[in-house]
Amino acid sequence: MKTQFLLIVYDISNDKRRAKLHNALLNYGTPVQYSVFECHLTPKNLNNLKNAIQKIIRNRKDNVRYYLLCGTCASKIEATRKEEARKSTPVHTIVV
Repeated sequence: MKTQFLLIVYDISNDKRRAKLHNALLNYGTPVQYSVFECHLTPKNLNNLKNAIQKIIRNRKDNVRYYLLCGTCASKIEATRKEEARKSTPVHTIVV
């Protein structure tokens, strides 16, 4: 099944919700900064992830953004540390 490369960025002021979201995201991708994750997900897993996030966050207080990147864009990722540049190699693929 084809996966999509996704960058998830969040801004949550509540420490408990932020930690809970961070821990949940560890099941779907790789943190590249504390509030930034890179994920390779199937459409089904992306839907599951969004549902899990909705159960954690408060819509009026928290902000979560999803950036879907095409394969060409993902292959052009640059980072100052080589190990952080994920390029087009899947980090995690989760099949449910």
